[in-house]
Amino acid sequence: MRNKFAVPLIVLGVLLMLIGIGQRTFWAPPETQSVSMDAEGAEDAVVTLLEPELLAEYSDGVDITVRSDAPFTLAVGRANDVQAWVADAAAARLSPGEDSSSLAVGTDKTGKTAPNPAGSDLWVIEESGEGELSHDWKAPGEGDWRILLATDGTAPAPTDVTLTWENDATRPFAVPLIVIGALLAVLGLALAFLRSGSDGPRRSGRRSAGPDSAGRDSGAADKQPSVSGTTSAFTAAAPRPRRRRRPAYLAAAAAAVLAAGSAPAAALAGESAAGSQPVIVDSQLTRILDSVAGTVEAGDAAKDASMLTPRVGGAAYAMRAANYAVAAKSADHEAPVPVAAETLRTQSIGTAADWPRTVVAVTQGEGNPVPQALLLVQDSARDNYKLVSAVQMLPASTFPQPPAATDGSAQIPADSDNGLAMSPQGAVAALADSLTNPEGEKKETFGANRFSEDVVKFQQQVQSDPKNEFATNTFLHAADPKETYALRTADGGAIVFGYLSNTFSSTPKEAGDSVNLEGTVYQALTGETNTDKGIDVTHGEAVMLYVPASGGTGQALVVGAAQELLSANLK
Repeated sequence: MRNKFAVPLIVLGVLLMLIGIGQRTFWAPPETQSVSMDAEGAEDAVVTLLEPELLAEYSDGVDITVRSDAPFTLAVGRANDVQAWVADAAAARLSPGEDSSSLAVGTDKTGKTAPNPAGSDLWVIEESGEGELSHDWKAPGEGDWRILLATDGTAPAPTDVTLTWENDATRPFAVPLIVIGALLAVLGLALAFLRSGSDGPRRSGRRSAGPDSAGRDSGAADKQPSVSGTTSAFTAAAPRPRRRRRPAYLAAAAAAVLAAGSAPAAALAGESAAGSQPVIVDSQLTRILDSVAGTVEAGDAAKDASMLTPRVGGAAYAMRAANYAVAAKSADHEAPVPVAAETLRTQSIGTAADWPRTVVAVTQGEGNPVPQALLLVQDSARDNYKLVSAVQMLPASTFPQPPAATDGSAQIPADSDNGLAMSPQGAVAALADSLTNPEGEKKETFGANRFSEDVVKFQQQVQSDPKNEFATNTFLHAADPKETYALRTADGGAIVFGYLSNTFSSTPKEAGDSVNLEGTVYQALTGETNTDKGIDVTHGEAVMLYVPASGGTGQALVVGAAQELLSANLK
């Protein structure tokens, strides 16, 4: 009886295996799928945007191919940053269509243009293309992202866009068919083998003299080789096992389980990160620092302040421009301390979603005897970061510990104490007062520091010098509230950058008295050897302070400073 089932089982098994193999090979769906943008109605757009919800559809990655006859820029940035940069420019927006074979194209037909996007500090990734560009999209980090495509911001943006991804479609019964087919074939072989094996002993234990038994023996002998041959044929025809990717439906199920298990944690992480994501990533900071350092180096070499404007502003620009002007009249005037992009020792990245945005980097290059704190500020989405303060760390000082790099540092309004012992502006004003009136009420506001000691010592020497007995000498330090910036530290305090003007005024006491300028840099600046009316000399003082959190007993600290002669004017 068993032989009646053996052959059908083998045939059925082989057939099922062939069907399963076919579903994985010549009946298999294409390895990739793609969808292209329909450019109709988007001809006037000056930017093309791949929206966050579209990119989120391809969390495992997607290949984006862009074709354009004109040179163009592909930029990746945080969704809100890209939107802020685009503003009211005419845009074509790509989002998911009704199915996987289409894209929805929306347009903002405001008719406005945009700047050239090339070189913007907002971009986490930037690529230039002409003709055809293929970008392998993967999210640079957590959060929502947008991709921007544009030429120069005025000409039409690229609209020939194709997304290609691995095809998740599969034949779910392919593997089961192969497995079941193999089992049936093996079962059929086993039945055939057992039948032939059990016939042998019965024949050998029986004396067969008649033609009947000879016929059965001979038939059994004929069948044995055929079974053996069938086994060999099956072995030869069986496909060799090959490693293939796990079926998509299994991967999707595993992903769903993992996603379900981690959903609450992910939601909490997203909620906590929403207001505390650093405004730039490490690669952006490196690129920005390189650009700033290169610009400053070129300006220093040429002593040309106009070369600084793309990357330097505020107090840093005022102090460097003044240095160049003084050096033009006094050849031995000391050059400013170089600005280095590396080595990067620490950093504090702001988290403000709006502008201005603040970043601090502490670097030390070969030309820096001590570490230097660089304050970078971005005024708007379409502006690049500019160096607005560069101060040298003071002896025996340390940079206040910023929050974890993944959290970023909250920006603190200059005029608000915001949980601090005093507001950032209040701290800078208190320092100015303590330098103007060393014995005044602000004397104990700051701990001992080299900057304050040197400034006060110089002032006392000038006022007590017998050579200056015929002149009245005064010093006035005043804070510039527009140049105050603050970032939260890990302990709840703040790192504060400020800018002071230090005006030294020397006026003859009586008629006939004069102020001697001979041999000083003031002679080079004014062209006079002495003055009977007096002189006003102004220095710029960039400072970096630490302000403790409110409720503590610690003093505020001066941890960095830089000073530069700005002007010397006769009264």
